[in-house]
Amino acid sequence: MPEEQQWTILATEQPPEWFIQAVKQYTPASSGLYAAQLLWQRGIKDNQQLTAFINHKAYQPASPFEFGQEMHLAIARLQQAYNTKEKITIWGDFDADGITATSVLWDGLGQFFAQNTQLIYYIPNRLKESHGLNHQGIDNLAKQGCKLIVTCDTGSTNVEEIIYAKQLGIDVIVTDHHTLPAERPPVAAIINPRYLPKEHQLFNLSGVAVAYKLVEALYQTLHNVAKYPLEDLLDLVAVGLIADLVQLSGDCRYLAQMGIQRLQADFQQPAAARRRPGVGRLLELCQKSGDRPTDISFGLGPRINAVSRIQGDASFCVELLTSRDVKRCNELAEVTELANARRKSLQKDVQAQVAQKLTQLDLSTTSVIVLEDAQWPAGVLGLVAGQVAQETGRPTILLSTEGAGEQGAGGRGQGAGGREQGAGSREQGAGGEITSLSSNSELSTQNSALALARGSARSVNSVDLYQLVKEQAHLLHRFGGHPFAAGLSLLVENIPLFTAAINQQLRQSLGSTTLTPTVQADLTVTVADLGKELFLELKLLEPCGMGNPVPKLLIQNCWFENSWHRNQQDWQGKKVQYIKAEFDIRDDSSRSAFPGLWWGHYKDELPIGRCDCIAELDYNTFKKRYEIRLIAVRSSANSALNTQLSLTPYILDLRNQEHSATQHSALMIEDCPTNWDDLRMWLRRCLAISRSTSGLENQQQLAIAWSKPNHQPPNQIWLTLVGIAKYLSRTNQLVTRGQLLEKIGISDRTLLVGIKALKYLGFTIQRQDRSLQITWNPNDSSENLADEAVARFLAAVREEQFQQQYFAEVPLSTIVAIASYDNK
Repeated sequence: MPEEQQWTILATEQPPEWFIQAVKQYTPASSGLYAAQLLWQRGIKDNQQLTAFINHKAYQPASPFEFGQEMHLAIARLQQAYNTKEKITIWGDFDADGITATSVLWDGLGQFFAQNTQLIYYIPNRLKESHGLNHQGIDNLAKQGCKLIVTCDTGSTNVEEIIYAKQLGIDVIVTDHHTLPAERPPVAAIINPRYLPKEHQLFNLSGVAVAYKLVEALYQTLHNVAKYPLEDLLDLVAVGLIADLVQLSGDCRYLAQMGIQRLQADFQQPAAARRRPGVGRLLELCQKSGDRPTDISFGLGPRINAVSRIQGDASFCVELLTSRDVKRCNELAEVTELANARRKSLQKDVQAQVAQKLTQLDLSTTSVIVLEDAQWPAGVLGLVAGQVAQETGRPTILLSTEGAGEQGAGGRGQGAGGREQGAGSREQGAGGEITSLSSNSELSTQNSALALARGSARSVNSVDLYQLVKEQAHLLHRFGGHPFAAGLSLLVENIPLFTAAINQQLRQSLGSTTLTPTVQADLTVTVADLGKELFLELKLLEPCGMGNPVPKLLIQNCWFENSWHRNQQDWQGKKVQYIKAEFDIRDDSSRSAFPGLWWGHYKDELPIGRCDCIAELDYNTFKKRYEIRLIAVRSSANSALNTQLSLTPYILDLRNQEHSATQHSALMIEDCPTNWDDLRMWLRRCLAISRSTSGLENQQQLAIAWSKPNHQPPNQIWLTLVGIAKYLSRTNQLVTRGQLLEKIGISDRTLLVGIKALKYLGFTIQRQDRSLQITWNPNDSSENLADEAVARFLAAVREEQFQQQYFAEVPLSTIVAIASYDNK
């Protein structure tokens, strides 16, 4: 189970008064102190830096020809293709950066080359191919008469495939931002910011930004050809930049600032007048307005990424982002939304399975978490690995052996020489793209019939994951990555040896250092500080990203009121996907409360009494209110909670275990509860026994001993209830409520809803002593009313089953915490 988080508060150096006054010019409604502290803390320490950071109009972007000779070579080759009307293929990638980069080249180069005839694009299938160029795709392009491939967000290390393309008479221009090859490949040009010095303002460009710079250079070279302004591409550039989690400094920040403005301006237009109706429809579906970087990182980016994770082929996303056909874009946006709902469902399922496997690990002796399963879909492993790494404070590697018996160690599919599938996870907090590749050729040739596991890895706590994995290259088939994320494949039989070796390696490098999950706060504020003024002040730092994270606020000695939660459903409301708690937060600084929410948590997980929390301040465009988004919460060091822990009964967790009631002197709860009140009743009873008998020195134990419920579908439960009612009516037999509950397997509360529904179908239920008599006299009551009553019953069953599923898996630590809160 996840360990308790370690909280750290950044030491804030007080900026000089002149700097605070300089920042205040941009925040006339507030003091500017908090923004000044953050900016100073993040290295913005003079007027020139401050002006360029906040006001993009004061920033001087770099010329695309800062890439030097390679950009000149690329433009010369494109000019040749323009003059001789050669056929060109854009070779993209299947994640958000690759999709937007392809879209930028499609729209940008499409101003000079006829789309669909002279200019086409190709995006590998995530589930069948890897990242990068591959032989089969090149063969297909050669048959179509292609003479030039322009890559985006890929290709730097595809030396073998580039040579193969050249042999078929196809030149290659590489635009990329990943790790460079040892030697320059035989390309027409290679435009990659990693050739530039690290301090260069173009060094951190993502794939979409590099593609934009190529189009910018072509616009400057072939004057007066393009019909649409270059700036029309900037919204796509912003989406790719922010979704890719690159460091937003230099030209990256400038392009993102410009692009967000274009994105917001286009969204404010009527749907029929938008330049990008597909982007607008996606924003509507995720209830965003496009004016915040988080609208991309939590809205657009995950949806674009979801398509390849679920369907493999993400080619239609380019049409979604570039088409002007409103009807077609609406259709594609809805397909994308469904893919994202499916992605969330798969991710939730894998998370639950991973959590179960984690209970079997001793984290005190585990430095690197390595887990495998034959049923895990590779497309979501990076996302789940990132969450596990954050929760446990340990590098996490998740492997799928799905179909391993059918693939060989040399099974690169169509993606030979590409980057490993599953490691390109760029959604918020999920890590980054693979930046280099290694392949164990001996394994590839000698063990081509053996089974492979594929997976993704994510890191935390400044552990260099790439170097960690690289040290075990002799055990791997292929791998690639960077310090925070990696993808790998290895023989299934090598997994135990790999797990032991990588754990031993990290333990040796850490020495006496202990890995713990950490959360870091930037500023300490009060509830009175929260609101529009502080939000606008902190908004000066946007767009936030790597190197400039969203400010985390520490609120001390606070408490929560009016909390509630609800189950969020997918886009069509068919399946519960996740939960969200909402609340008001208070402290002694103000008489007014401030709203907030906590994604993925129930209201009962909020502390009762005073506590500390770390949160982000946000503006909810859907509800049109300022609110906090809770990141972490813990009891205050001086709260009453800590002095009352001795009252907590000793709780045994016997869930899903074979046990006998006579084996334990504990009170046994064998029926899975459906709400906290049911559990609180047992906790109070247990505590009362402790107080009335031997006192607190020898507490009565309480055993939670229910098994994971095996639920019937709600419709089947309803049919069973109707069938029992008809049988009882026909035989004139009596039945107790207890007998009904046992037969149907629902709670008394839900049975009452079912009885009301039976009455609408013509059943009469009368009480005789402690039993019920049911008779049936079909009537002409409204079918609509009957349907509504049945729907209410089915909804009650679904909610009850969902709650039971929660209590089947809720951590023991949460139950202990609830007991502590109630008995303080």
